Amino acid sequence: MKLRKVLLIILACLLLPGCWNSKDIQRMAYVTALGLDYKDGKYISHVQILNFAGVAKVESTEIGKNIPIWVGKGEGTTVTESFNSIYATSQIRVFWGHVKALIISENLLKHGDKIKEAYDMLNRYREVRYNILLYGTNDPLEEILYQKSILNFSPLDSIMDTPSQTFSQRSFIVPQYGYKFIAHINEPGNPGFLPSLSIDRQSWQEDNKPKSLLKINGAYFFREGDMIGWLSENDLTGYRWLQRKLERSPINIPDDKNPKAAVVMLNPKAKIQSVFQNGKPKFNISVKIESYIDEMITDISEQELEEQAAKVIKKEIRYSFTKGIEKKLDVLRLDEALYRSNPKQWREAHQNKEFILDEQSLNRIDVTVKLLHTGKYKGRVS
Repeated sequence: MKLRKVLLIILACLLLPGCWNSKDIQRMAYVTALGLDYKDGKYISHVQILNFAGVAKVESTEIGKNIPIWVGKGEGTTVTESFNSIYATSQIRVFWGHVKALIISENLLKHGDKIKEAYDMLNRYREVRYNILLYGTNDPLEEILYQKSILNFSPLDSIMDTPSQTFSQRSFIVPQYGYKFIAHINEPGNPGFLPSLSIDRQSWQEDNKPKSLLKINGAYFFREGDMIGWLSENDLTGYRWLQRKLERSPINIPDDKNPKAAVVMLNPKAKIQSVFQNGKPKFNISVKIESYIDEMITDISEQELEEQAAKVIKKEIRYSFTKGIEKKLDVLRLDEALYRSNPKQWREAHQNKEFILDEQSLNRIDVTVKLLHTGKYKGRVS
């Protein structure tokens, strides 16, 4: 009898530790996005916290219901100190396992070593995941973190946390994960880029009142870890045709002023070849891309449509290249193509010059457009 009691006590002791360290999930502050700034030698951190009880997708959830957003602020001489200063007033335990996006101010982007330091700290903390989306911004971080989605959906359904929803319908600047960005800025020849977030206050209204929403308005470019410039989305129209992940992007042909048709482009396959002429690198770009007609304004043959679409894409690629050259930015990643195909010549070209491209570096652009279909209508104006 005594042995049986002893065994029961031992068994109870074995089961108890499993609950000792448990935490009430309803009494934790879940961080969903971070903002980082750097001023006067100190890191300034911002955390966006949501009450998941109001975000959970259950039958009783009221669409359009106002979901409160909490934003905390801390500062310190290290990233760790700035985040830990938030604990002093958080009242409850802060959980970092649901962070989906990190927004970095332009001030911090100008300090390449500080970006690596900040990202190193985040990845060392076990709760934080590797697949965090990364953005730069010139807008106040607190304003960015307070923005909601359309219909008052939570920020989890915004372009900041879920850019794939918009990207699948309008592909322009591919979203960037933090681990890929760090890899890119550490690779020779790779410019590395970071999408920039801004607040659009003019495109939407709610009950006849202006409604601000987030927008990706361009990208920051880097060289050897340092931010060297920014280009707007309009400047990067040609860059999209070299993105393997582009899903759907429209163009007007032959141009925006007198369009004959609107065509949606899909699944580009681009190749960059490098050759040396008179000791200078020259690059040839070939793009194969599929398309379909989204709108037809005047009658146009399929052959002419494909040719006109190819001309538009060539023009946009050349335009983005030129815009990059003006700021000494390798928008089309030509330098990286040279490094991958011929690292020896790449090193020789970079012995005396950090930036080896000029307006004559882009030699030839070949574009082949294949029309898949003309939509529900035949290829004519009804």
